[in-house]
Amino acid sequence: MQSAQTPEPGTPKASSAPAMSPDGPQQTGSVRAGRTARGPDPLAHLVVHVPRVRLIAVGDEILSGRREDKHFSKLIELLQVRGMRLNAAEFISDDEDEITACLSRSFATGDIVFCCGGIGATPDDRTRQAAARALGVALELHPEAARLIAERCAEMAARGQGSADMSTPENRQRLQMGVFPAGAEIVPNAYNRIPGFFIRNHTFMPGFPVMAHAMMAWTLDTRYAQWHHQESRIEHSFRVFGLPESRITPALEELERHWADIRVFSLPNVGDSGAPPHIELGVKGPPEAAAEALAWLRTEVQALGGSLSPPE
Repeated sequence: MQSAQTPEPGTPKASSAPAMSPDGPQQTGSVRAGRTARGPDPLAHLVVHVPRVRLIAVGDEILSGRREDKHFSKLIELLQVRGMRLNAAEFISDDEDEITACLSRSFATGDIVFCCGGIGATPDDRTRQAAARALGVALELHPEAARLIAERCAEMAARGQGSADMSTPENRQRLQMGVFPAGAEIVPNAYNRIPGFFIRNHTFMPGFPVMAHAMMAWTLDTRYAQWHHQESRIEHSFRVFGLPESRITPALEELERHWADIRVFSLPNVGDSGAPPHIELGVKGPPEAAAEALAWLRTEVQALGGSLSPPE
């Protein structure tokens, strides 16, 4: 065990340079807290309250495993390149009552929400109806959606697929895809013109990734550009060998008490991947505080007998 005296939190040795994760620091989003390790934050009045971002994926086919979800990882990717982050995700069935209950809770928040799936016109598509119920409004055919659907039908007819006559039963059924909760705005669909809809900070899109992902990007850039890169947040991690989590946990708790902006994480690896058993320890938060906290944590790990190098 290393016998060096452990520095007090917030005062790491000058030689304790922060280490990067194997892939380098990861920039995401964080809100400035009102207190730093040195005391009250003089810039606390400049707090930028970036809304939380959530995903709701609707579909029995996802819950049964018939289809694999593609939206979760893509939304994280789209958010990260814009300096934002995903805060939560929920996967629910096609049951209208369940969707209504989920959306009722969701509309009551100020979150930015992306909802994928269930906005088609078949009996298993109940998201449009559930959204209207959750908001207590009627469903109505959106005039711009009707125009876009008619244009799509005309394009298909020009290729010998169906009719451009919107009075046919088939095209009247297609128009149901433009029936949205009253007050909704359209979300353009570059793939086939059939739009999604936006209401109360919620963006509703089809379940098809080829459509939904472009609609996510459009929404982030058109409606939420003001939140891009508004926060500074970094994530550092390092591997620890020969140290049980139970021994380092008090230090992790101490770290979060002294750095109010910082959150720690501990990811054990039991060696099943071929690497020696180890723990990946890390911190995430504002860059300066994260660097200080990381340096202190590395010192604590070594003082407790942990090694930063794998055993030979």
